[in-house]
Amino acid sequence: MELNGRKYHCPVELVIELISGKWKLLILRELMSGTKRFSQLQRSIPGITQKMLTKQLRELEKAGLVKRKVYPEVPPRVEYSLTELGRSLEDIFNAMHRWGERYMKEVGSVQASTEPS
Repeated sequence: MELNGRKYHCPVELVIELISGKWKLLILRELMSGTKRFSQLQRSIPGITQKMLTKQLRELEKAGLVKRKVYPEVPPRVEYSLTELGRSLEDIFNAMHRWGERYMKEVGSVQASTEPS
C-alpha cells in the first residue's frame, strides 16, 4: 500500500506513523472533549513545550486529524478541534483506555503479591 509517496506494509504501520509519539496521543485525547485554544492545550499537557505543541499540531493538521480555526481579531484567536476523521479515533482511544485500566489492575495485583512483606 502506498500513500503520499511512502510505502506501508500494512494499515497499522500507517496509523502508528500518524499518531505515534507521546504528544500526539495526548493532544488528540484533549481534543476528544471538544475545541481548545493553544493555551488550554498547553496547560492540560504537562511537560510539552510551546515549540513541540506547535509542531505536533501542524503534523496532525497536515494528516487531516485536527483543524485549526483562526478568528480575525486582534490579537488573533486560534482554536483547534478534531476533524470528522480525527473524531473517528474515539473508539480506539476508548479501547486503549480500557486496556490501560486492565493492565494497571493486573500488573498492580501481580506486583503487590510479589512484594516482600
